[in-house]
Amino acid sequence: MEKFTLEDFYSKTLLKGGGDKFAQLSKMSHVNIFKRDSFKCVSSSIGKLHRTDFYKISLVVGEGRLRFKDETIEVSGQALVFYNPNIPHSWEALSENQSGYFCLFNDKFVEPYLMTEGFKNSALNNPEVNPVFHLTQTEAHFFTHLFKRMYDELASSYEYKYDLILHSLLILIHEASKRRTFKTKVEKTANASLTITTKFMEILERQFPIDSSEHSISIKRPSDFADQLSVHVNHLNRAVNETTGKSTSEIISSRLANEAKALLKHSSNSVSEIAYTLGFEHASNFNLFFKKHADISPRAFRNLV
Repeated sequence: MEKFTLEDFYSKTLLKGGGDKFAQLSKMSHVNIFKRDSFKCVSSSIGKLHRTDFYKISLVVGEGRLRFKDETIEVSGQALVFYNPNIPHSWEALSENQSGYFCLFNDKFVEPYLMTEGFKNSALNNPEVNPVFHLTQTEAHFFTHLFKRMYDELASSYEYKYDLILHSLLILIHEASKRRTFKTKVEKTANASLTITTKFMEILERQFPIDSSEHSISIKRPSDFADQLSVHVNHLNRAVNETTGKSTSEIISSRLANEAKALLKHSSNSVSEIAYTLGFEHASNFNLFFKKHADISPRAFRNLV
């Protein structure tokens, strides 16, 4: 699967798209804010699903279609769209008029906050959070003002402007989190089951994405996760079921199946190589697993796309 980097954005998109502002790219801490109408935002710089090495938040005014993982979300009116670097995504504009703003930044820019609960549970990092936040007129006015402040500050000569931009960015993320809608049935009340489930999900997601056929999943059984968490597997199963309404095995299998689909669609790895990277000793076992979850064989699925 292709990975779109900050260097790609500046060399292939910005310079050709004629952005209204250019900031010298730093290989260390980096942030930049642009107006969407300067790029016309017809589609993603890479048409097919791709991952990035940077975070992106867009304030979209217009109509479009966001594809991420195996889902599609129609965007209409005014919305915030969050792009998780590890989740395959693409954007397609459905209306000629596209305006708003977008902000790009790398992990170095927000490094002091990467491990905070607020950032880890935001739409930028948590795959269970819907990445599209449709806005009311009042909300759209608030976020437009916030983006404009960051955009104007970037052009200022203030010595500590990046500190101001960072704090504005954190306000944006947290204000959006107040409005988030989880896809799972996770209750917001902090309790032991939620804590265990959150840690389980973190360990699971840490193994993805798989960008090399030489890399293989090493933790895939409920008992493996229980060992990592230093709890009995029955305790883990009860906590996960209580929090999500699903079994530990169902969540693991669903995540493996989604990654398998992404690899079959967007990589040139053979079925046997994909089976190996997902922790299956034999391709035949992977074929049975995939057919159970997709109602079709891996090869047949690949031929459909």
